[in-house]
Amino acid sequence: MKLFASTQIGGKTLKNRMAMAPMTRSRATINGIVGESTVLYYTQRVSAGLIITEAINISKQATGSPLTPGIYNHEQIEAWKNVTEAVHEKGGVIYAQLWHTGRVGHSLVKNGELPVAPSAIAIQGQQHFTTQGPKDYETPIALTPEAIKYIIEDYKTAAINAIEAGFDGVELHAAFGYLPNQFLAESSNQRTDEYGGTDENRNRFVLETMQEMVNAIGADKVAIRLSPTSTYNNIQHSNPVQQFTLLFEALNQLPLAYIHIMNVPFSVEQFPQYPTNSVETFGKLTHHPIVANCGYSKETGEAELEKGIAQLISYGTLFLANPDLPKRFELDSELNQPDRATMYGGNDKGYIDYPFLSETNN
Repeated sequence: MKLFASTQIGGKTLKNRMAMAPMTRSRATINGIVGESTVLYYTQRVSAGLIITEAINISKQATGSPLTPGIYNHEQIEAWKNVTEAVHEKGGVIYAQLWHTGRVGHSLVKNGELPVAPSAIAIQGQQHFTTQGPKDYETPIALTPEAIKYIIEDYKTAAINAIEAGFDGVELHAAFGYLPNQFLAESSNQRTDEYGGTDENRNRFVLETMQEMVNAIGADKVAIRLSPTSTYNNIQHSNPVQQFTLLFEALNQLPLAYIHIMNVPFSVEQFPQYPTNSVETFGKLTHHPIVANCGYSKETGEAELEKGIAQLISYGTLFLANPDLPKRFELDSELNQPDRATMYGGNDKGYIDYPFLSETNN
């Protein structure tokens, strides 16, 4: 099967074509520092061809949810070194996903500061988890052009910090309604300056950020995650095929490690302008390796690889609940079911106590 075949990503040989997708777990300290349990969590899943970490805050301002890790100070970098060293000792490859939540946050999590965004438009119809329970979203502060440049510099610094921490590369989280995605979408970006108003301008923030990170850490170490059809966090595009075609063409000019596409389902009746399959629509436009994501099983993942567009399939909750997922796929073994009550926050329960096959069979 193609799932179990080795491949090359970013100059690294991967043992298989199964990636561990980034998943927020909220097990860091209040200061964004990961601990021994996080080291074990990732090393337990080192049989993945590629590990992509949970989203990591690039700055204090970037933080939107409690107990999420950072990579913007010395203590945080040193803590991540423990993770990367342990993963590398077991033969793994690990990328850091870099995160700025933008308007997907709350002042209760940000020391009283309001979230920032391309435009002063609040998320409606959802609530955000805070230290005081679910809260309605606040209207964010619209970023000035100068503030945008500072955030791009924060991404660059975070990429440098990630390499210092021992990561093999970085992935820009430009999906699922977070800050880069907010710049891409008309529903959250109503600017009239160089960062809004046209497809090219809405793409600018992402492209400038990617360019700065490539300049900082070199070729084949920078990747990006995109979700052209996700409507979560009030994200909508009027012409995603046109806009993301331009974006993929521009990304072709950069020496990237891969492009990670979330193939998110949507309401066909409500969004008839959306492509039915983002991997097929946009994956064909690039020479970069494609990582396909969103609800794949062993069978559907293999079928996706057989099409010849995607080079890897990323699995989220399946890897969360099955640290030895490749072995379970190989043997067609029963899968552990994820405990959704322990996904976000808590202690080691539902984090590092999911059984391996060897433990199940004893």
